[in-house]
Amino acid sequence: MRTLYPPIEPYDSGMLDVGDGHRIYWELCGNPAGKPVVFLHGGPGGGCAAVHRRLFDPRHYRILLFDQRNCGRSTPHASRMDTELHTNTTWNLVEDIERLRRMIGVDKWQVFGGSWGSALALAYAEEYPERVSELILRGIFTLRNEELRWFYQHGASFLFPDLWESYIAPIPEKERDDLIGAYAERLNSPDPAVRLEAARAWSVWEGSTVTLRPDPGLRAEHAEPSYALAFARIENHYFLHGGFFTPGQLIENAGKLRSIPGVIVQGRYDVCTPAKTAFDLHRAWPEAEFHLVDDAGHAFSEPGILHHLIEATDRFAQE
Repeated sequence: MRTLYPPIEPYDSGMLDVGDGHRIYWELCGNPAGKPVVFLHGGPGGGCAAVHRRLFDPRHYRILLFDQRNCGRSTPHASRMDTELHTNTTWNLVEDIERLRRMIGVDKWQVFGGSWGSALALAYAEEYPERVSELILRGIFTLRNEELRWFYQHGASFLFPDLWESYIAPIPEKERDDLIGAYAERLNSPDPAVRLEAARAWSVWEGSTVTLRPDPGLRAEHAEPSYALAFARIENHYFLHGGFFTPGQLIENAGKLRSIPGVIVQGRYDVCTPAKTAFDLHRAWPEAEFHLVDDAGHAFSEPGILHHLIEATDRFAQE
C-alpha cells in the first residue's frame, strides 16, 4: 500500500497579483528541473497544506501549490467582513491557474485536484486541454443541483441525523426549505456573532463527515474561526451560483478530455461527493482509469484512496 512521501519545504514562494485586488499565495517544492504539476485544493475555500506536497515524489516533480482567491494565505481573506466575493468565480480561478503556469514558464503540466479541486481541474482542462499533460482527480464534485442538495439540503442527513441537528441549528425552521440560501444571509450578516455561528455550523458539518472514520482533529480545524468563516463564505458563494457552470457542464464537456491521460479515484462511501458523480464522469470519459475504492470515504488521506493517488503520480512522473 502506497503512502505519502516525507515532508518537504518549498524552495520558492510568493504572492501573485491576479487583478481585482487579489493576491494569491503560491509555493514551489521538489525538483526545480522536474515534471511540473499543479495541485488544486478543495472547498472552495479550503487552502493548501504542507501535507499536499507529499503526494508527489520530490525527486521527479516540480510541485506548485497555491491558495485560491480569498482563502489560506491569499488576500484579501474571506474571514474579513469587508471582503467582497463577487470577483471570486470558477472562471477567475481558471485564469489564475493560467497566470501561474505562465509565471513558472511551462508549456503544459499535470493537474491534480480533489473534491472542489476536481471540479476546478475539470473546468481548467476543458478550457485549456492543450495545457494539461495528465489529469488526476479524487472525490469527484461537479456542483450539479442534485449534488448540492444531497449534502446541504436532503440526503446525507439520513446518514448523520445527529450531526445534521448541529448543521441546521442556526437556521429557523421556517427557512429550512432552502438551507444554502438561508446560510447566505447569515454568512453575510453585518453582525460578527451571527456570521461566526453560521460559519462554524456549516464548516463543522463538512469536517465531521469527510472521513469514513471520525477525525476529531479535522473537526477542530473546521471550527477555527478564521478558517470557518472563509471556508463557509466561499463555499456558500459558489453553491448559490451553481459553481458558475451551466447545469451538467463539466460532465457534458468531458469529451474534450479524451486525449488527456487521466485517473479518477473515488471512495464508495464518500458522503460529501457520492460515487454517482464519479461514475457519471467515468461513463462520459471512459478513456480515464477509474478506481472505486470499496473501503473509503471522501478524504485523500484514507489508505485506499491515497494508494491509487500516489500510484498515479509515480507512474506519470516517468512519462
